[in-house]
Amino acid sequence: MFIEIRQLRSLKAIYELGNLTRAAQHLHVTQSALSHQVRSIERHFDISLFSRKQKRLQLTPAGERLFALAQRIVPQIEETELALKRMAAGTTARLNIAIECHSCFDWLLPLLDNYRERWPNVEVDIRLGIALDPWPALVKREIDAVITSDRPDQDNVVFEALFDYEAMLAISRDHPLSNKQYIEPHDLGIHTLITYAIPRQQLDIFSHFLDPAGVEPAALRNIELTALMLQLVASGRGVAALPNWVLAESISKKTISARPLGRKGMHGTMYACVRKDQRELAYINEFIVMARQRMATH
Repeated sequence: MFIEIRQLRSLKAIYELGNLTRAAQHLHVTQSALSHQVRSIERHFDISLFSRKQKRLQLTPAGERLFALAQRIVPQIEETELALKRMAAGTTARLNIAIECHSCFDWLLPLLDNYRERWPNVEVDIRLGIALDPWPALVKREIDAVITSDRPDQDNVVFEALFDYEAMLAISRDHPLSNKQYIEPHDLGIHTLITYAIPRQQLDIFSHFLDPAGVEPAALRNIELTALMLQLVASGRGVAALPNWVLAESISKKTISARPLGRKGMHGTMYACVRKDQRELAYINEFIVMARQRMATH
């Protein structure tokens, strides 16, 4: 194999910084050494990697091919080198997670306990303050993963499906709606809807169920904790749309009932979203694998 990592680093730096001088300063090498690395590839393959147009370096088709490779490989190498240096120094890698799904705490916290046992050198943290709009923070590397059921268009982000789920309407055992096989939007027009204390546009019960039908619930009640929400439902003080994994234990204990939202139900997929250049890191991959395994066995 002729192409080396240092050559890809050099090509990437030259193109991104615009000339040999700035690239050499950035890589802490001489201009002649940098030029030699590029020429060695050109001589070996008998091709040109750069051309000059109006005093600016432009990539040739061959150069574009190598630059695309450098964009994929170099960040992964640098991330791994940094992780190894941290491990050698006794410091930790980092896994900062933002959660758009409030009910995800019910399965995520036990998962993180197991994860920390297997990866004691990874510093894990849940970032609550940026959960309403986590994407800029993910791009800026302020966080490392987003747990969400949405899939917006995001560059340089990988969406890894963790599990499928169904959102259902939780109701008390003797609730009038328990006589129905499934819930229609107009059914909620005379009932109190209990939701998490987050903006309305982030609640699927509105965006995917009520708003398209032009229906408003009789009243809204915002609650922070899932456990309290389930208690209020069980006591007949309102209804709540929650994922089936949240409701499973309460249904088995017969403290509440649940009905599908709509004839076909309201289904979704939970994703772990990470940056492309971190996807293959071992501790990132292990988190994704463990999340899938946990939900598959629960």
